[in-house]
Amino acid sequence: MNHAQSTDSLVLRVAGRPVGRYVTRPELAPRLSPRPYLHPVTTLAGTAVTELSPADHTHHLGVGVAVPDVEGHNFWGGRTYVRDQGPTELANHGAQRHSGFQLRDPDGFVEELRWVAAGGELLRERRTVAVTELTESAWALDFTFSLTNTTTRPLSIGSPATNGRPGAAYGGFFWRARKEARAPRVFTADTEGEETVHGAPADWLALAGAGWTLVFAGATAATRRDPWFVRTAEYPGVGSSLAHTERLPIPAGETVVRRVVTVVADGALGSSEAAALVRKAVSP
Repeated sequence: MNHAQSTDSLVLRVAGRPVGRYVTRPELAPRLSPRPYLHPVTTLAGTAVTELSPADHTHHLGVGVAVPDVEGHNFWGGRTYVRDQGPTELANHGAQRHSGFQLRDPDGFVEELRWVAAGGELLRERRTVAVTELTESAWALDFTFSLTNTTTRPLSIGSPATNGRPGAAYGGFFWRARKEARAPRVFTADTEGEETVHGAPADWLALAGAGWTLVFAGATAATRRDPWFVRTAEYPGVGSSLAHTERLPIPAGETVVRRVVTVVADGALGSSEAAALVRKAVSP
């Protein structure tokens, strides 16, 4: 293979240009819920659009899948929100462990992971990531994850919102964007601003900073039903909420699948430009 890699990471390339490094076995403290992640992710011009362990949230790890509550185990990192108590430091952190690649190429990979906590496996994940060029100034990251309950009992996924903290339904696909002097603009086809975009479903959502734009799109019906989790004022981050108002059950042996396609573009896109790129990026 002609792409740069080590035993613990690989570089994704679009038209020969590196656009993202995927780290499979990061050396992280247990309280950060160790897990594979993409960082740095860049535009085609080389602008970084992710952050890794920023000072405001050291458990934010670029782009990946993070869930704060799988049967009480924390796969998000940091403190756990406890009902009637608030954010609490608990020794309940899990880890996502890279098992191997079924496919690994410069433009994508298929990976197997084990979600483990308290000495046992709760979930097994298949993660499929692909990158494609859209224009001379935009490319797309296609990210699919499937979570299978490998235990003999029902499991469920929760969030701080389902545990009593309104507006905090984070958990699932999550992208920690770069923090700049000015908060990024956030908008959908119909609305704009963190207060109106956060907590609502939308076919796509754009986050625009200084010289870059990210456009997130749910690429399956199930993913489009999940409301978006959005932060711009406190920090720039976007996620797709698996457990917005109710816990998400996963019966024994069953699988939950979600697919998010993200357009990574140079420049500040408008609504019509964002919508056009999403149409090009999301295959039927």
